[in-house]
Amino acid sequence: MNKATIVGSINLDTNLRVHRMVKPGETIHGKEHYTAAGGKGANQAVAAARSGSQTRFIGAVGKDTAGKQMLDLLKEEKIDTSGVEIIENEGTGQAFITIDDNGENSIMFYAGANYAFGPEEVVKNSDLIKTSDFVIAQLETPIEATTKAFEIARQADVKTILNPAPGESDLPKELLQVTDIIVPNETEAETITGVHVKDEDSAKKAAAKLHELGIEVVIITFGAKGAFYDYNGHSELVPAFKEKAVDTTAAGDTFIGTMSSLLKKDFSNLKEAILYSNKASSLTIQRFGAQPSIPYKNEII
Repeated sequence: MNKATIVGSINLDTNLRVHRMVKPGETIHGKEHYTAAGGKGANQAVAAARSGSQTRFIGAVGKDTAGKQMLDLLKEEKIDTSGVEIIENEGTGQAFITIDDNGENSIMFYAGANYAFGPEEVVKNSDLIKTSDFVIAQLETPIEATTKAFEIARQADVKTILNPAPGESDLPKELLQVTDIIVPNETEAETITGVHVKDEDSAKKAAAKLHELGIEVVIITFGAKGAFYDYNGHSELVPAFKEKAVDTTAAGDTFIGTMSSLLKKDFSNLKEAILYSNKASSLTIQRFGAQPSIPYKNEII
């Protein structure tokens, strides 16, 4: 059983289903409205836990009803929330998600408490990091906190996985130098490297630039096409499982969380882990909501 510690965001998601995306200045009717647990960090933690990882979380919520609700849901998944700060004067993070009939989504994100914790809180939870196999982070929380977590992990020979989302063009070298695996989608890969990623050849060029920054494993997710990886002189596009998408929310988070549950620390089963995660993501996109859509291990294998 892998041990995964996630440093990241916790949100309450408000979802609105529509026939098509709204245009500027336009008002349209929604056809369904619901709330669900979300946040890229929390989604990845739930995905890891449901695939059998012993999962811990470092992050923050507000001292409000939404924060209590999100923490209770994480605890129900048997996730260790001892590293989650409850912030007095901040609201719990929220995301407002619109999903159209093609399963595409548009997301607006309010950080709230997610930006109210930093390196100090990470240091307080060093033991969670040092006793992990993998530490996972995204960019919905302060980069300084993520960098500190990855530095602690590197010193303890714990592997780090960075999901550079939302995309940032100017990621600090200090963070990239302590990143073992980076998992952007094609847009995020272009934002970081400047290479327009549209196929295997361009993905390989982007991967080369990421390797130059000191990152050992590059995985670029291509949505319905699958996931491209470049590691130790070998690259390959691992095809996705073809399914009709009703909601793509949390598909990328499912990929990363489930991969961390199966991957060996020496990366010797990298392709096998990617295949497993492709299958998991194909199940996620057939369901609505972020965490409610994430599959369990017995559904994937």
